[in-house]
Amino acid sequence: MAVMIPDEKKEEVRGASDIVEVVEDYVKLKRSGRSWKGLCPFHDERTPSFHVTPDLGIYKCFGCGESGDVFNFVMEMEGVGFLEAMRSLADRYGVSLPEEDDEELTEEHNLREGIYHALKYAGVFFYRHLMETDEAQKARDYLQKRGYNRKIIKKYGLGYAPEGGEQLYRAALDSGLNEEYLFEAGLIKPSNRGEGYYDAFRGRLMFPIFNPSGKVIAYAGRVLGNEKTAKYINSPQTKVYNKSEVLYGINFAKNEIRKSDEVILVEGYTDVISLQQYGIENVVASSGTSLTPQQMKLLHRYGETITMIYDSDSAGQRAMKRGINIALREGMDVKLLELPEGEDPDSFVRQFGGDSFLEMKEEKENDFLTYQIQKARELGKWEAPAEKKKIISEILESIAHMPDPVSRETFVQHLNSKAKVGDRALFDELGKIRKELKEELQKARKREKRRKEREARQQQEPSESSDHRPQAPHPHTVGFNKQVRGNKERNDTNKKPQPPKKRPNYEKELIRLMLMYGRDMIDYIGSYCSEKHFEDEQLRDFFSDIIERFKTEKEVSVEKYASREHPYPELVGEIVLEKYSVSDRHHEKIGVQYKRDKNPYRTAKGALKALKSHFLDRLQVELYERFNSAEGEDRKKVMRQMKEVGRRRTHIQQSPIDELYPDPDTESARSVSEKVFEYKMKSEQ
Repeated sequence: MAVMIPDEKKEEVRGASDIVEVVEDYVKLKRSGRSWKGLCPFHDERTPSFHVTPDLGIYKCFGCGESGDVFNFVMEMEGVGFLEAMRSLADRYGVSLPEEDDEELTEEHNLREGIYHALKYAGVFFYRHLMETDEAQKARDYLQKRGYNRKIIKKYGLGYAPEGGEQLYRAALDSGLNEEYLFEAGLIKPSNRGEGYYDAFRGRLMFPIFNPSGKVIAYAGRVLGNEKTAKYINSPQTKVYNKSEVLYGINFAKNEIRKSDEVILVEGYTDVISLQQYGIENVVASSGTSLTPQQMKLLHRYGETITMIYDSDSAGQRAMKRGINIALREGMDVKLLELPEGEDPDSFVRQFGGDSFLEMKEEKENDFLTYQIQKARELGKWEAPAEKKKIISEILESIAHMPDPVSRETFVQHLNSKAKVGDRALFDELGKIRKELKEELQKARKREKRRKEREARQQQEPSESSDHRPQAPHPHTVGFNKQVRGNKERNDTNKKPQPPKKRPNYEKELIRLMLMYGRDMIDYIGSYCSEKHFEDEQLRDFFSDIIERFKTEKEVSVEKYASREHPYPELVGEIVLEKYSVSDRHHEKIGVQYKRDKNPYRTAKGALKALKSHFLDRLQVELYERFNSAEGEDRKKVMRQMKEVGRRRTHIQQSPIDELYPDPDTESARSVSEKVFEYKMKSEQ
């Protein structure tokens, strides 16, 4: 079990932590009186409503209501539990904490930590192969040509993935790393020949991708020869990596972006590394994907201005136009910079140096409107009426994405000063474009609604035309209401699905055990499941509330919840009094005598096994629905996920509960399993 950390140590960590500094890892803050303000990281907003008050050590968003202390913030942003958040802050601010054998955290947390551990192990493995093996000579030669010395290689964690199909996989297993963590991290793939796995990256120069706090969350692998294959391959989506939300280099650039209030966006990993080495540190890349709204939201938390550098070829120009509209929609000030022909940021800065780059940027960068007109003039399109009209329409479409009406009017007037076609005509055209954008948004929502309805129909009437289509889980094996409906229900589309009449007994049993047996039982159950495993919404919320009170060391008891707001009193009655009789003298507060669990922890084990089994049943059905609408590589990926879920479900069903959930090794846990449990009201204790 986890080592208990004294309250005074928790307060020492809290007192040592600078909440403004911690929050600024994720949010650009500006002083406002006694507090600091910025854009909330918990919801989408363009006007700052997120306040940090260092005197009180708390944050509060007046837009979405999120609030808490420095521990809560780290937990939310890093997706970790209380203990890990505290240890992370203790390490950062030099506070020593007692060691622990194992953490008081959920299965979900353990999986995420296992993934992080696998990615970190892979980083060391790739780095050592790059620096120590003969096979990696071609990778070292490539880096040397770019001027990357050992210091740079180490700072950015560069490495080499050997060509052999199982070297990382075998080395990791020999080191005791769990196969599941390697698979969930996207480092290995299932073999098409049957059982076993092979390395996902082979014969490539490896670039680790970091989150804002500096943890490795994914990899990009670059081919070194002229093979007819993708130049780069990236890690797949995982529990710690969503490529649409990640920017390469953000962990190195974030502080400089805040200082300068500007970010430079480039296309390549080497562009980022080279520019940063020459002193231009506020630079990031879009991590091998087209720029997304989520990435732009992340950048907007650190700075107000974005300077985009794209290749001058047609693909680069198309990407630039998409990026302009995304940035403008986010409310950022957008500038464009085009390098001399044949140069990219990496080659330019290595040839001419950082100062020359900054001088050229100062002279050549333009706002998006001026840049596009200047580009049209260079190509001889501005003087041709038809081409000019097309370019003006493109610029107006970009202006239409601006959320601020004053900004829209300012840029329309700016456009008129260059196009000389009249304000009224431009504003009329802008109104038409904004109307079209609104209609397109409505159509997109309708398409999404139809897609979901189509998936629901496919789930109800699975096609048998494909021999490769997996069989849907049989309805009677699925412990929730998303089952195949009868014809009568299918035809009645106006009826809303009814909630289950009876809550799952195993879910109620877990809540009952936590209420009755206190902190050790909450610790035990909470370490093996999380709220996501609960099907019943109210029981899920009940579980989350108990865990939250446990973390903050607040009272968890039957009478505490019986006196809480709706729906807790009703739930307590249903969960506790359904099975256990109440003393006749209950109204006199002399106590409640419950029937004894012969072994409360064995009861918990049985309920946990049922909870996990039914959760995986539901997950199988959800994956089956996704399989029906997936195509190509996504379809194969879902198939692999279905196999993995099936393997986990079989493991849970076939394993003895004592192997799945070992007994807790505490004196209080042993004693509670050996004697009659009698719960008394607080006034009697």
